[in-house]
Amino acid sequence: MGNRGMEDLIPLVNRLQDSLSGLHLSSLHLPQIAVVGGQSAGKSSVLENFVGRDFLPRGSGIVTRRPLILQLLSADTEYGEFSHCKGKKFTDFDEIRMEIEAETLRLTGSNKGISPIPISLRIYSPHVLNLTLVDLPGITKVPIGDQPADIEYQIRDMIMQFICKENCLILAVTPANTDLANSDAIKLAKDVDPQGQRTIGVITKLDLMDEGTDARNILENRFLPLRRGYIGVVNRSQKDIDGKKDIKAALLAENNFFLSHPAYKHMAESTGTPYLQRMLNQQLTNHIRDTLPAFRSHLQSQLMDLNKEAEECRQYCPDDPARRTKTLLQLVKRLAVDFEKRIEGSGSKVDTANLSGGARINRIFHERFPSELVKLESDERTLRREINYAIRNIHGVRTGLFTPDMAFEAIVKKQISMLQEPCVQFVDMVSQELVTTVYQCINELSSFPKLKDETERIVTTEIQEQESRCRDQVLLLIDTQLAYINAKHEDFVGLTNAQPTSKQSNKKTVAAVMAGNHGVAPPSRLIVIRKGWLTISNIGIMKGGAKEYWFILSAESLSWFRDDEEKEKKYMLPLDNLKLRDVEKGFMSSKCVFAIYNTELRNVYKDYKCLELACCSQEELDSWKSSLLQAGVHPEKVTVDEQGNGSPENSSDPQLERQVETIRSLVDSYMSIIYKTFRDLMPKTVMHLMINSVKEFISSELLAQLYALGECSALMDESPEQQQHREEVLRQHAALKEALAVVGMFSTSTCTTPLPPPVDSSWIQASSPTLRKSSVTKPVVSRGHVLSGRRVPAPHTVSTSADGLRQLAGQPSRAARSVPRRHPPAIPNGK
Repeated sequence: MGNRGMEDLIPLVNRLQDSLSGLHLSSLHLPQIAVVGGQSAGKSSVLENFVGRDFLPRGSGIVTRRPLILQLLSADTEYGEFSHCKGKKFTDFDEIRMEIEAETLRLTGSNKGISPIPISLRIYSPHVLNLTLVDLPGITKVPIGDQPADIEYQIRDMIMQFICKENCLILAVTPANTDLANSDAIKLAKDVDPQGQRTIGVITKLDLMDEGTDARNILENRFLPLRRGYIGVVNRSQKDIDGKKDIKAALLAENNFFLSHPAYKHMAESTGTPYLQRMLNQQLTNHIRDTLPAFRSHLQSQLMDLNKEAEECRQYCPDDPARRTKTLLQLVKRLAVDFEKRIEGSGSKVDTANLSGGARINRIFHERFPSELVKLESDERTLRREINYAIRNIHGVRTGLFTPDMAFEAIVKKQISMLQEPCVQFVDMVSQELVTTVYQCINELSSFPKLKDETERIVTTEIQEQESRCRDQVLLLIDTQLAYINAKHEDFVGLTNAQPTSKQSNKKTVAAVMAGNHGVAPPSRLIVIRKGWLTISNIGIMKGGAKEYWFILSAESLSWFRDDEEKEKKYMLPLDNLKLRDVEKGFMSSKCVFAIYNTELRNVYKDYKCLELACCSQEELDSWKSSLLQAGVHPEKVTVDEQGNGSPENSSDPQLERQVETIRSLVDSYMSIIYKTFRDLMPKTVMHLMINSVKEFISSELLAQLYALGECSALMDESPEQQQHREEVLRQHAALKEALAVVGMFSTSTCTTPLPPPVDSSWIQASSPTLRKSSVTKPVVSRGHVLSGRRVPAPHTVSTSADGLRQLAGQPSRAARSVPRRHPPAIPNGK
């Protein structure tokens, strides 16, 4: 080629391939040539002609079942090497064939399965030019053996994984005795290389065309052109292969064919396997030169990303006691900082998919716990019955003239005692979230298994101790409230003000206090409490079926719209007399459902007694329930009088009814104070006794307890995975530096062959292109298939013309065969 500097580029890429192959740097794609074609298109024969040896498996059906990366290197001796048999030289090419077959069977089995994992083979020979090629499985249509039904698409996707890379040249192989306009190889190349900058056409089996036909116009790139053109070759026939015809003799016969054929003799120097090999060598060399600057930049970017980690790995001395101590101090300090950031919400890494750490604890503080308190509230019927029984039991056989304060105290103490379960549950939930957060932080210590296990044990034990301490304090708070009922509290209505009021107004007052308004009036009906998507799931199919709407909850109503633009309102439902209840999931449903109904048994929406609303997750369901509670919509209470004491509501004693109503008002007022107090004190207590204590323990006490174990040296023993990771990082870093040094030795100012100008390749997209008269001479007839145009018998008087491809004017080509037209796989991010 007369350009020694460029000639050395292909061996350079081969060395880079070796140095980077085992480093899992999938974003670095080295320049290479992918051989693509249909089954039995002659791809393997072309590669064997390059080498001058029989070394590829042969047979019927799909033979190439794994990609073969073939590196050809010019050398004084002739032998082959496999990447999976390092150090072993194969001088017998029959052994190379058997090794390829054995390695293929190892992954794909013996019944025609395929695998995308490549086999890497390097051949040294004085008869080859430097080339790097990838032999890909042939495109097939019908599955055989163990092949899946979508084998056609699997092979297509495998081919795409190679040819979609910008650094890959595409050698599209098409037999001359098939319709070129419907070539699978050309169509696949067009999908990923629409400008034709990387596609080279190869026409095989020219000697098998029917007498009187030729492919001259195609080889001259005048008919169905490609930007880089076509090269014709003649491979050995099956009879030649079976007869063990020597490849050197086959190459000589190929040369004689082109020299003697009247349609090709004028272009004999630009056809044949030797010319194809030289041209591919030049094209690959040019392609390497063009892509070398971007490849160098990519190497530098990868190296910069690894520099800091590689430096840390290089300085780390696992057996140095001082280094171990320093690392232990750094890890414990990092753990304390990480834990505090996850709790306080100031971390640099923000989870955008789920709530975590402090956000989940905040949700327990202000959604879950208030919701549990509201569930404690007795419904009107149950509360009045309990008060009635309390008053009557206190009076005994006497008839009471005054409202007994003992009934009020008994009911209030019972209500306060019921706080124990949700408060203890509150502490347990926060404790579980702390443990989860600690586990997330401790995962950073996975490089040191013993340190991780001991840290997890110590911190978890501390959380359990603080949880027990906090639980005792919460129970003490409840006992304190039970010890003295403060009827002089400034927010307590008192006996004189506890006049009987309407049920509705009183419930609204309680709802306002329960919702966290601290005795202030309920929020304005204009204030929006929550917005979001919900599905109305109980609408029958005849009426439109379940649909998703945009819901808006305010203090007075629940409205829903067609979409979140809030332009088309579907309905507005007042919240008066509404309650909610849980609904079990359907057998095939993954959504969480709750229902809203009217306590006065009125229709909620049109002719529906209840409205079933579905959301995607339990967290979303709980959040909606909390918002509805804030608006005064409480969950239902199912109560049963197991003692059979009769119905006190039917009591005919008006004095008793007035006493019941008075005590009920007093209980509502006092319990609203209690609930308000606990909603305020519980988060503060848990924050002080648990969360802050655990943070303080990790930052100041954890290190001391680790030292107290007396096994600091053993704690810092690395895991085998960490050792492998450090070695991998250092190996990658060294390989990248070596690769950059090698690339820097080559000048990019050497001469190159310019890329040919663009051509009209729109014919590739058409399934049955109509040929122009200007490019047509006579019909091209093949054995069984037409190269282009309709098959028309050639007259006996027709002789081969030197003016171009013979084609019948005005005749459309044969319709395209069925080719899988599903979209090609996505091109990898890294080039």
